[in-house]
Amino acid sequence: MFCEDVLVVPRSMILPPVGEAFLGISGEDSDLLYACIKQHSCFMDRASAENDERYKQIIPYFVFHIYNKLFVMQRSNNANEKRLAGKLTLGIGGHVRAEDIQQEGSLFDWGLREFSEEVAYAGSLRGELLGFINDDTNAVGRVHLGAVFLLHGDSQEIAIRSELVSGTLIEFPECLLKKEAMESWSSLVCDALAIRFTELGTLAPVSSGKIIAWDAQKTI
Repeated sequence: MFCEDVLVVPRSMILPPVGEAFLGISGEDSDLLYACIKQHSCFMDRASAENDERYKQIIPYFVFHIYNKLFVMQRSNNANEKRLAGKLTLGIGGHVRAEDIQQEGSLFDWGLREFSEEVAYAGSLRGELLGFINDDTNAVGRVHLGAVFLLHGDSQEIAIRSELVSGTLIEFPECLLKKEAMESWSSLVCDALAIRFTELGTLAPVSSGKIIAWDAQKTI
């Protein structure tokens, strides 16, 4: 059982009802959604939040990239979130806790705390906000809203820790072949990145309007 307070926003303040909200990543509305989080967020017991569709738990969701490879991980069958147990994931991230808010920072900074808990990485990072991700087609998605950051690394020295089973850098085209085994958010991230890869021939940052926001370079 979860015993922590996590950051949530009443669904009525940030998204339309289930069945009317967007599915996938919405980069165009990022500023508006971020403003809603800052204005209407509060803390709620996680055990209650996981089963209360009146609220969206806010999740920084990091996807690691280097040389057109993504870091693909497998969750343990004993994962804390049983509904995602055993699935492949691109997402490194977790809930925003009360102690995070007590420190200066952003969703990116708070997500870095979770990143350092889940993986060991030797290098620097640049975080590109792709947008917010929503999926109301399943029970997990209906109570979560993610801020998706594509992390551009400069080192391939990355490895799992915590409750993950495995983690491997995989060429992006091969990632697309593994979509069916992924949790829904990771599958939706693949869809969004596939459009980018087709248009630009790379997942690397380029000088275009597609880059919504950059955070400062970080070292883990």
